[in-house]
Amino acid sequence: MSLLSNIQSPADVKALSRADLPILAEEIRERIIGVVSNGGGHLASNLGVTELTIALHRVFDFKHDRLLWDVGHQCYPHKLLTGRQDRFDTIRKAGGLSGFPSISESEYDLFNVGHAGTAIATAVGMARGDAMLKRDNRVVALVGDASIVNGVAFEGLNQGGVLKRQFLVILNDNSWGIAPTQGGFAEHLARFRSSQRYDDLKQRAKTLLPNIPLVGKALYDAIDHLKEGIKATMAPGQIFEQMGFQYIGPVDGHDIDHLEELLGLLKDVHHPVLLHVHTDKGKGCQWAADDPGAFHSPSAFEVRAGKVIIKKNGRKSWTEAFADSLIDLANENEKVVALTAAMPAGTGLNKFEEAHPDRYFDCGIAESCTVDMAAGMAKAGLRPFVAVYSTFLQRGFDQVFQEVSLQDLPVVFCLDRAGLVGSDGAVHHGFLDIAYLRGFPGISLMAPVDESELRAAMNFALAHDRACAIRYPRDNVPVDCIANCPPFELGLSRRVRSGADATILSYGTVTQNAMDAADLLAEQNINVGVVNARFAKPIDRRMVRDALIDRRAVVTVEDHALQGGFGSIVLETAQDLGLDASNVTRLGLPDRFIEHGSRGSQLSEAGIDATAIAAAVVELIDGSSVAEVSRHPDRVAPTRRISIDG
Repeated sequence: MSLLSNIQSPADVKALSRADLPILAEEIRERIIGVVSNGGGHLASNLGVTELTIALHRVFDFKHDRLLWDVGHQCYPHKLLTGRQDRFDTIRKAGGLSGFPSISESEYDLFNVGHAGTAIATAVGMARGDAMLKRDNRVVALVGDASIVNGVAFEGLNQGGVLKRQFLVILNDNSWGIAPTQGGFAEHLARFRSSQRYDDLKQRAKTLLPNIPLVGKALYDAIDHLKEGIKATMAPGQIFEQMGFQYIGPVDGHDIDHLEELLGLLKDVHHPVLLHVHTDKGKGCQWAADDPGAFHSPSAFEVRAGKVIIKKNGRKSWTEAFADSLIDLANENEKVVALTAAMPAGTGLNKFEEAHPDRYFDCGIAESCTVDMAAGMAKAGLRPFVAVYSTFLQRGFDQVFQEVSLQDLPVVFCLDRAGLVGSDGAVHHGFLDIAYLRGFPGISLMAPVDESELRAAMNFALAHDRACAIRYPRDNVPVDCIANCPPFELGLSRRVRSGADATILSYGTVTQNAMDAADLLAEQNINVGVVNARFAKPIDRRMVRDALIDRRAVVTVEDHALQGGFGSIVLETAQDLGLDASNVTRLGLPDRFIEHGSRGSQLSEAGIDATAIAAAVVELIDGSSVAEVSRHPDRVAPTRRISIDG
């Protein structure tokens, strides 16, 4: 029987002999590779932290002590060692384990965390809270080298450095985030990794120089006076020590014995310590180590004769369609530049970089900085496109306000992963971008239905002299969902289907679901019109007036939170126009978090798939308590059943 199969808690890890630990590490890697190959997930980063995770659980008691993860996607070995290995096959699947730390799963997970830069600051908060409540919990924050450069991480270091108690930050330095780590500090760490280590140099000096006759002791004393200058020149720890941390390292993050010994010495040090650990992303799996970017978060794959084949469905993604469209724009306009925040592959900009390397900028995990850089480029006369996940742009909210909107600059925000994102779950859902962007004066918010509309929206944004945002999901893109694609015109919608019984006003990719719902309803002799809104801001006021003026049933549909979303804008516009909106039902994401699973199952759970949309139309036409539907917007329970297959 394997060692891993007997691990039910960290106590079982502590009971193993040191000779067993390399075997356990290998079994953990095999399990992770097997599970990720079947269903996708975060691979290379988890292979890199296996020994470090084992050592942490042997030294600390995280039922009592505090372990804070930064980002969280490197928590797979942690899950396997904390009583979840029997359910590990379910990771990222509906009803299964989350791909991130999850407070509902285990007492060993303290935060649901999927954004970078947060661990140090939350760890400082827990350290202060425990101290004030007279607890003796040890606190550990595990941070990657890509995350440490995030502004919030440095703010956390600034606060942590003045603590008068135990506080350990572990810098997991593998020179990668999702992509190669960016920026001057990353280059500093890289130079140090490839140079003579300061600690080794100092140790050899201590050993050899005092043994040299006559001049040895004097020379050693002289060098001792110079050591701080040498350290400032060579060691990456200088910046941490200036912030109040004792710096240790770098050390080998795959040497379990040394890690365990070192952590044992540091766990009760009563001042802030930063332990610099060097690991290899993809460790133990050569093809993942050779290309850690490709195997950061691969979809399901097979290994055949030593070669890895990633399974694809053969259809084009929205991300790929965006990249192709932006490359075409850049080919035609030399002022087009592209920026991302450590997500070149996730946003498709790795393809843009190949075509236009001098017009591509990866700012690292620093969304606020990325927005400000784009604002500066726009002010200088360039036309920047910022490709970022919807959920991550939230981190640059104030910069969108101060540096883009307030200055009235033509920055284009291309929001990938808008709406429900599937297996990454609640930490990555992009469900607020309409709500948090719509208040900015002058900004235009667009959502295309298919690839032709995406190109048309991007062409509009480039020609428009004010800020724009274009949202699209993590999904395959329809090539021609709707026949013909006229250019986008500011604030104008497009009717894509006529019908006398009701109207569906749809925003973005769920227009396809609305069309499918109309087809289902037509089988029941219910004729429903569908309008592709195109714009949430400025809203097409004529669209709202035409839908409401004759008192037909109206359903709005969006892949976004109901609060402050497209449906809310429709209701506000109706009020402005003096129209009665009591015949309007809004469909969108409910006021709760939707857990990981397939995007299709999430759309169904949210009540915005074709079947649910059709049911909502029937309920509204039947007049069965419109007010009740308004009070329970995420409930779809038609009073008249309709025959809908699938």
